[in-house]
Parts: sequence; C-alpha cells; structure tokens
Amino acid sequence: MTKFRLLVLLLFVAQALLPAQVALADTGPKPTMEFTFKQSLPSGPVTITSGILYECDQADCSDAAPLPQLGPQGFHCDILDCRALAYGFSDYHQLEIQFSDGVTRRSNIFKTAGFDSKYTVTIQPNDLQVEAQFNLVPSFSFGVVEIVLVSLCALIVIALIIGAIVFFVRRSRRQ
Repeated sequence: MTKFRLLVLLLFVAQALLPAQVALADTGPKPTMEFTFKQSLPSGPVTITSGILYECDQADCSDAAPLPQLGPQGFHCDILDCRALAYGFSDYHQLEIQFSDGVTRRSNIFKTAGFDSKYTVTIQPNDLQVEAQFNLVPSFSFGVVEIVLVSLCALIVIALIIGAIVFFVRRSRRQ
C-alpha cells in the first residue's frame, strides 16, 4: 500500500510541474522597432491609415523591399504609432505612411538603432523625418535578474521534491 501512495504522490508532483497551458517553441527574442509620431503640420493633426516599412541593404535604398509578413514578423500601425518585429532587420530602412489627410509621405533613409530600436517620426507637410531615440539602458539587460531568480526557485523546488521522495522512501523501508 505504501508503494501505491508513493506513486500517487509522484503523479501529483509531476502534474504540478507541468505547464498549465500549451507551450510553444520559439527562436527567442526578436529585434523590434517602435515609431512615435510627432506632428508639425500647419493644417492640423492627422492620423495614420496605413504604412510600409522598407528594408534596404544599400545605403541609398535602391534595393528597397517591404518588410514581409511572416508569422510574428511584420510592420503594424495604429492611428498614432507604428511598430515592427522581425527575425532580423536590414541595415537601412525607409517608412512610407499614408495619413488621414490623403497624403502619403516617405521618410528619410535611416539605420537600425539597436536590437529594440525606438524612433521619433516628425510628420512634415510633404515627408517624414525619422530620428533614433537614445536609450541609456541596453534592452538585453532586462529580464536577466528575473531569469536567475526563476532558475534559483526551480532548483530549490526540485531539491525539495527530491528530498521529500528520499524521506518517504526511507520512512517506508523502516516500517
């Protein structure tokens, strides 16, 4: 009967360690870009209706191609801002945004500013001016402390489980 109890206990412990939701495989963090728009139009504020992020390998963007939508990769805009996520960005980029005033404006050519790039886009009457925002804290440093703490907690839980199993096995042998 004690072996049956031990088996039931092990099944409960194993079930508690399994994830409560479906786990999905992924290749890890992906580079992102965030675009915040600043308006300097004499005609008044406009909203974004659609947009394209062009990727370029050449500095003059003569080889410009839209960032393809592949799974999580893509370029998306709300009415006031845009964001991009990719498996990897090219070195150079150019924005083409259509606004509620019916005008499609194209930006200057800009370089990738980092893994999690942030840009300020100034809306001008005929074009867009993209400038990288300086970030003092590198994005890769976020999450390291959390990962270490979770790993440490997992090790403690595993040690407690192994200790409980050893305790119950020795206890059952003494009886």
